[in-house]
Amino acid sequence: MPENPSPLPTATRRLPLAIGTVLIGAVLGWTGIRIGGLRGTQGDPACRGAVDLARKIAPLAHGEVAALTMATAPLRLPDLTFQDADGKPKKLSDWRGKTVLVNLWATWCVPCRKEMPALEGLQTKLEGPNFEVVAINIDTRDPEKPKKFLKEASLTRLGFFSDEKAKVFQDLKSIGRALGMPTSVLVDAQGCEIATIAGPAEWDSDDAVKLITAATTPPG
Repeated sequence: MPENPSPLPTATRRLPLAIGTVLIGAVLGWTGIRIGGLRGTQGDPACRGAVDLARKIAPLAHGEVAALTMATAPLRLPDLTFQDADGKPKKLSDWRGKTVLVNLWATWCVPCRKEMPALEGLQTKLEGPNFEVVAINIDTRDPEKPKKFLKEASLTRLGFFSDEKAKVFQDLKSIGRALGMPTSVLVDAQGCEIATIAGPAEWDSDDAVKLITAATTPPG
C-alpha cells in the first residue's frame, strides 16, 4: 500500500479538517461499498447484539458525532494484527470483553494529527475495564516519527500501536470500513461493529462521551 492512501473530505463534519480526508471514487457510495464489503463476514449471530446496540444509541449520534454510521447488519471485524510500542505482536481479539474505538492514523494525515488530542481526551475520560481507545499508526517509512509526534504533543494516555505495512488499513478497506484517513470503528466486546466514521471527530466532546458511555453501559 502506498504511504499516503488518499484522504477523504467528510462534508458532514463541522471541523475545518477537510484537508486530509480523501474520497475513493467520489460519491461511489459509502452504502454501496458497505454492502459489498459485508460478503463473507455478515450474519454472525454473536454480532446481532451489536446491531441492536447501534439502533439503541443511534439517537445520540448527533452534534460532534453526527457523521457516525451505525451498524445495520451483524459484522465481525477481521482480527487486525499490529504491534505495541515494544514491537510485540497484538491482535484486536486481545481486547475481547472490552468495547474499543479502533482508530487508524498517520503523521502525514493532517486531520489525523488534529484529531489525536481529542482521542487522548476520550481515553482520559473513559478508559477503564469496559473501554479503551486503540489508535493504530500506519506510517510506513519512519517508525520513530509517530512516536516523536506523540511525545512532542504530550499525548501520553494513548497506547502506541503501529502497523508499518498498513495491512490494518487494507483489512478494513476490504470490508468497506476504511475509505480514507482517519478512520475509526467502534467495536463491541465480541469484536463486532457498532459504528464507523470516515473522517475526524471531536472524540472528547460531550456528544461523543455520552454516546460511548451508552455503548459501554451494561443493560440493566
